[in-house]
Amino acid sequence: MASNTCTDEGAFKTPKTARVKRFGSNGGTPITIPASPFMKKLGCGTGVNVYLMNRMEKLNASPWAVKKINSKCASKQVAVYQKRLNEEAKVLKGINHPNIVGFRAFATAKDGSKCLAMEYGGEQSLNDLIEKRREDGLKAFPAANIEKVALHVARGLQYLHNEKKLLHGDMKSCNVVIKGDFETVKICDVGVSLQLDENMRVSDPKADYIGTEPWKPKEALEEGGEISDKADIFAYGLTLWEMMTLAMPHLEMLEGDDDEEDEEDSVEVSFDEDAYYERLGTRPALDTEALGGSYRRMVELFCLCTEEDPKKRPSAAQIVQALESNAPLEKTPAEFVWEIFWF
Repeated sequence: MASNTCTDEGAFKTPKTARVKRFGSNGGTPITIPASPFMKKLGCGTGVNVYLMNRMEKLNASPWAVKKINSKCASKQVAVYQKRLNEEAKVLKGINHPNIVGFRAFATAKDGSKCLAMEYGGEQSLNDLIEKRREDGLKAFPAANIEKVALHVARGLQYLHNEKKLLHGDMKSCNVVIKGDFETVKICDVGVSLQLDENMRVSDPKADYIGTEPWKPKEALEEGGEISDKADIFAYGLTLWEMMTLAMPHLEMLEGDDDEEDEEDSVEVSFDEDAYYERLGTRPALDTEALGGSYRRMVELFCLCTEEDPKKRPSAAQIVQALESNAPLEKTPAEFVWEIFWF
């Protein structure tokens, strides 16, 4: 459900429907999923497109979001993306939580392409909302909206970490979906999740932490770094930062002309690649003075979650407890965090 720009899959295919079979419960009735040209494209991610499927077979049936492998991917990558989609379907089928997008069906078309159907209630990705807000010339989201996202995403992570012993593995605004005026907040895209052991460390030493570079913590950037649930917490902290800055971590550009014709050249000239790689895994700057006092609690949480030492970051359970009780997070006194990072 990411929002990266990509070519619409199937734009030149002959319109026809594909008969597919559902995997899973009770060998269900075959499902007809329309060909890509007949479905509205909701977004795309690495190697996949996501479409809106309006279900016509049942009266008042809720629509589904259907994730399909992008047929325009390099052939050598298709197997990788299919494996991820298989894993995502397997993981998602075993998950039931109000803050995680729900599984609906997993299907294979006649051409062998995979289709993962998920619940859809008109949500948009948080990244899309951030981009729209920036384009409209607005500043940070209201503190109340950020606090709601913080609590609901933390609840989803607590469920993954503590009940399912899973690391999400790619937390960022693209993988959070919002319905309406922040009516619901849900985590999506669990295709690169990793199993955790009883100590909250990734159980398979050979498992690869995929993530997305700007959101990766230091331990995921270093060879042999120990990956734990705290990798999700670091990326979660940067997701809150995205809502406060309307920017992508570590990709700050020098301010130049607002002339749209020069924008692309300006980005190329101003981007400092060496500085970017030096900043990866660190806490990005935040103009707390511009934000004001109403954001104090979210600033504190962001700072705690983006500690370079994973042991100093709170767990998802601690975050939920603190936000639900309106109490300071444990380990680091809130006043201390405030004194260091607010002034």
